[in-house]
Amino acid sequence: MLYASDLGRSSHPAWLASEAMPEEIPDLVAKILADAVERRQRRQLSTSFLPRQAVLSRVRGRIDHLTTTRRQLLARGQVACRFEELTIDSPRNRYVRTALETVARLVSQVELAHRCRRLAYGLRLQGVVGEAPSRQQISNERFGRQDQIDQPMLAAARLAMDLALPTEEAGPNALLDPERCVHWLRRLYEKAIGGFYHLHLDQSHWLVSTGKTLNWPISEPTSGIAKVFPSMRTDIVIDRRDRPERLVIDTKFTNVFGRGWYRDHTLRTSYVYQLYAYLRSQEGRNNPDAAWADHASGLLLHPAIDAQVDEAVTIQGHRIRFATVDLAASHAAIKQHLLELVAM
Repeated sequence: MLYASDLGRSSHPAWLASEAMPEEIPDLVAKILADAVERRQRRQLSTSFLPRQAVLSRVRGRIDHLTTTRRQLLARGQVACRFEELTIDSPRNRYVRTALETVARLVSQVELAHRCRRLAYGLRLQGVVGEAPSRQQISNERFGRQDQIDQPMLAAARLAMDLALPTEEAGPNALLDPERCVHWLRRLYEKAIGGFYHLHLDQSHWLVSTGKTLNWPISEPTSGIAKVFPSMRTDIVIDRRDRPERLVIDTKFTNVFGRGWYRDHTLRTSYVYQLYAYLRSQEGRNNPDAAWADHASGLLLHPAIDAQVDEAVTIQGHRIRFATVDLAASHAAIKQHLLELVAM
């Protein structure tokens, strides 16, 4: 969860050692969240305009004619109004307060739990008292140039809320059953691998990009082709800064093998074609900044199911590797294996 979260690029490297002991994860996340909130509170918390309805003695915003007439407010010198009010009690701040209260119940350190509760109580004293928004509502939050400072705090709050343990009992948080939401698992796997390489590869020697779009070498297009032609969006691209080398990683949360026409176990054809297109389509650009294009490598990375796989082949100058990672192994073993896979 830590690697897959938006905290990946801003987390302190020393915190990663705690992932070797899963029981310490709630304490780790709680500390990250508390630190982010305390840093944010050194400046005034962000405010936002929220819709309100009230009966006033003067007009503010728009008049609610129906309510004013039905309740005969004019006879009493009042008017029902609808307006927007600038307040600190925004959905974003409510979500952070709720995350502090939630993670305080999960941590093992008494002092850390008290710290989270104290920060949550402090937010209530400042006026953050409304109900917490849903995960869907908070996912619609957009950050402008003036409130970018809120992003680490909100990312930590999302991670803290994700630590709520699912049970069969009814509770305040609705969680998806992973077995019924394969897309969620695939996305989590992809983000976790990308976050891992962001954190563990030295940024002075490596450039890690996620969700990178590659352009087709198109010529003589018809007028309507741009509206229907598919784009190429990679999962992870790793470039060497000191020499022209590129590794394109495509993560697949499926068994590395499928059934073929004449064999029970064969590499999935569509995945091979997809990675082949990523590599071959970038050749021959005659661009000095893309010297890697003619010899870029590819990696199809699957979770290990029943057996570990690590095979490779070179096709028209491009080295393509098919590998698996055992997600049930220890953190140290997973870390070592993933780093070995990108050694170029």
